[in-house]
Amino acid sequence: MNKERDYNAAVQALNTLQSNFSAVEAIRKQGPGWNQRALPEMRSWVRRIGYEPSDFDTLNLIHIAGTKGKGSTSSFISSILAQYLPTKKSVHAERLPTSVGLYTSPHLRFVMERIQIDGQPIPEEQFAKSFWGVWDRLEAMPATSHEEGARNVSGKPVYFHYLTLMALHCYMQEKVATAVIECGIGGEYDTTNILEKPMTTGVTSLGIDHVAMLGDTIESIAWHKAGIFKPGVPAFTVPQPEKALAVLHERAQQNGTELRVVDEHPALRHLKLGLQGDFQRINASLAIAICASHLSRLGYIAADTALDTTSELPEEFVKGLETAHLGGRCETRQDTKLSNLTWYIDGGHTLESIEMAGRWFGSATSKKLGAVRILIFNQQTRDAPALALRLHTTLASALQDARPFQHAIFCTNTTYKHAGYKADLVSMNTSKDDVHSLRVQRELAQAYDGIDPEAKVHMLGTIEEAVARARELASGETGEVLITGSLHLVGGVIEVLESEAEGALETRL
Repeated sequence: MNKERDYNAAVQALNTLQSNFSAVEAIRKQGPGWNQRALPEMRSWVRRIGYEPSDFDTLNLIHIAGTKGKGSTSSFISSILAQYLPTKKSVHAERLPTSVGLYTSPHLRFVMERIQIDGQPIPEEQFAKSFWGVWDRLEAMPATSHEEGARNVSGKPVYFHYLTLMALHCYMQEKVATAVIECGIGGEYDTTNILEKPMTTGVTSLGIDHVAMLGDTIESIAWHKAGIFKPGVPAFTVPQPEKALAVLHERAQQNGTELRVVDEHPALRHLKLGLQGDFQRINASLAIAICASHLSRLGYIAADTALDTTSELPEEFVKGLETAHLGGRCETRQDTKLSNLTWYIDGGHTLESIEMAGRWFGSATSKKLGAVRILIFNQQTRDAPALALRLHTTLASALQDARPFQHAIFCTNTTYKHAGYKADLVSMNTSKDDVHSLRVQRELAQAYDGIDPEAKVHMLGTIEEAVARARELASGETGEVLITGSLHLVGGVIEVLESEAEGALETRL
């Protein structure tokens, strides 16, 4: 492939579509109403690349919104549906789904992780083909008045909008038979809500997040998330706070559908899910209900096959739940350099999710006497000190230890000390001054010193340095490192660890 149009060139071009920090701040200051412009803009972009929004109905869409568990639920759904793909043994292969797309965000190591088909990120060549295909269509068609403003970079939509266009274009070109689409932020005005007639919709657990865009009450959050409900389209959710659930029911009625609340499926008590953490059972339960509805609407299974909680789950559902994978969520890795060091990795960006991460770590650690417990944490754009306090409180209770960590490392999301950000992980929507001055990390260090004066606090400029420091601190001892907070931090840690492992393997070969 022409290097000017390969995967690396596509990623570089994509990064030019990121909103810089000043643009992001301007949008935040405009308040929730600003985002109302997203859908008219997005429909215009769709038409510029040769589609009508209704064209995407052929993808048999599943649309997922929520605050916590969107990625996990979407991954469970994709994994279950993948079990129904035709095989050589299929008797009626023509009646089975031919492929399953999954569009999620953010990515961890590679941008192409966001666009998956049949459980795998699309290959670099396919990513480049889809990227430049959309790029050329936009270049050939002049912009309209709808596209002027902060979401327009040189006549093209900004980063997430572009990737959404690209995912839908890719799935249309590949004739994907079902596509699971995860919302970015909210639902009502989210870029993905151009979808007109999905087959099924679902809202995962709700909490307070993205208040500049969605408001600062649980009712406001619920109103936005319920925006994905469509007339006559089955809608599912999980148990929610009372006020949130009332809003969801009201909006479902207004939007011409009935909302079904899904409790934990009893069969999950005896299954080992592919995603760790007790809280994943409610995400898996929602996935079961959505898949049962979806497959029955397509005519593949009887409507009550999996919705009947008194009967056993179909074996395809069981296998899908057991083999589901989502990196960076309740993930445990043994260090490749120090056999005594274990990494516990879980992105937690809200107070509720950081508490869940703490509970999982508390249950997953060895609790070995003398073990060195280390925290690596960052959250560049939210109330980081409040998250750190909630994590400490949760772990102090879970471990029955007022000093859950001997060391707390606070670093930026910059990947490498000398190379800076890996291209796939470039982030332009945070303040460069804050990153260079370690402002957030200094605030975290000060806050944590007040929480636990005995813990040794470390402030570092890059993820690579944080990983190296954790190894130094654990040298000769059993080391247990929790990496949590921003998913950008989690992705950077996975990048550093996997690049090391790949480098070592190449050396041996």
